[in-house]
Amino acid sequence: MRTALTERVGLLARRQSILVSSATRRQLIDITRQVRESVVDTGIVNGMVLVNVLHTTCSMIIAETEDELADEFFRIMARFIEDGYPYRHNDPRWSDCERGNAAAHLRASLFPHGVAVAIIGGELVLDQSHAILLAEWDGPRLRTVDIQILGA
Repeated sequence: MRTALTERVGLLARRQSILVSSATRRQLIDITRQVRESVVDTGIVNGMVLVNVLHTTCSMIIAETEDELADEFFRIMARFIEDGYPYRHNDPRWSDCERGNAAAHLRASLFPHGVAVAIIGGELVLDQSHAILLAEWDGPRLRTVDIQILGA
């Protein structure tokens, strides 16, 4: 069954990049405040925000910001993907990568590089305990996060 479009609404799109600096090799960085400020600055009341990290050794997740949870997150990933394993990406016979960061690439590939969050009434639709987190797997580094806001 097709629904007829009875009214056209102007769709706004705004894009912004922010820089996020990690301080350690592995880190969860809460960027919820910066994303929320970007949404408020657009004046978009209803829509969605897409948040993407532009690096292959990072991930974006929505989770709680509890320190113990972050510790477990990184401990489990270290057990699942070993740092000292002889990955070809780290071997100069196979790769020109000097960082030796194959484990970071593999860990980042298991999680999305972006998240989408609804906007209703000018607010991010997140539970009060949820946060938008950048998962750093190969820091410390300066990272670029792209924020695309769509709506009316």
